Amino acid sequence: MVPQALAVSLCRNILRESSRSVFNYWTGTLLRARFVSSRRRPGDSDAMSSRKASHAGSWYESQGNVLGKQLSDWLDAASPTESPARAIIAPHAGYSYSGPCAGHAYRQIDPAKIKRVFILGPSHHVHLSNCAVPGVQVYETPIYHLPIDLAVVSELQSTGHFGVMDLNTDEDEHSIEMHLPYIAQVMASRKGNFKIVPILVGGLTPEKEQLFGQLLSHYLADPENLFVVSSDFCHWGKRFQYTYHEKSHGAIHQSTEALDRMGMEIIEKLQHMEFTQYLKKYRNTICGRHAIGVLLSVS
Repeated sequence: MVPQALAVSLCRNILRESSRSVFNYWTGTLLRARFVSSRRRPGDSDAMSSRKASHAGSWYESQGNVLGKQLSDWLDAASPTESPARAIIAPHAGYSYSGPCAGHAYRQIDPAKIKRVFILGPSHHVHLSNCAVPGVQVYETPIYHLPIDLAVVSELQSTGHFGVMDLNTDEDEHSIEMHLPYIAQVMASRKGNFKIVPILVGGLTPEKEQLFGQLLSHYLADPENLFVVSSDFCHWGKRFQYTYHEKSHGAIHQSTEALDRMGMEIIEKLQHMEFTQYLKKYRNTICGRHAIGVLLSVS
């Protein structure tokens, strides 16, 4: 069973009805060929040493002091209703859309005893049937740079189920990067005393979600580890090939809110199979559904 200490803080990023696609920042599921190696290990001589903050200046502020002030304001506006959380789910859209919402999730974190932060983000650009870890040693942010726990990355690779992202794949992907500034801000008091473990999550079957949940279970059992799951919720509109509308709930945005809340309630109960059935029935376009499935499979 999932440890009782686990508190999942959910951000509710509610859609509003619009004549245009609301999520115009969404990149879509572009299956572009990228090389994900199962052989190269972080720290190898041919591996790049760092991943640049490739979305800074477009998806969020690139000046560290300005960015830090924005994050502090969003955190201050939230209340620690579920603190200290052992795992959170938060969005990965541009900060003009998701920044205030994510602040409610990150406000639940108490950095005092955290030594390691796992970040599970969905793959938007690469077709991936398993999971992958970085091939670099450091992730850069405008606030300060975050070192990767190479020992844990090596442990994960040794299971035979984790590939290694090439640098282009890593820097193209936004689902993990959008959490790095928030992690740097929240963990500032622990700077130099914690590391991160980014994991890119592919299009897993429910069985593989359970497999990866088992592989990560002993890390979640460690109270010095924090898990961050990166996910937006419903992406509604023709461009997403999703136009579900339960008219008994009212307008489109009200129907979408009800649909998302239904999924969130299942997640809050930590019910993996019920969440799988929910996705099968409603086909809700929750982009981080497989990363969420991994979290719910931890036992």
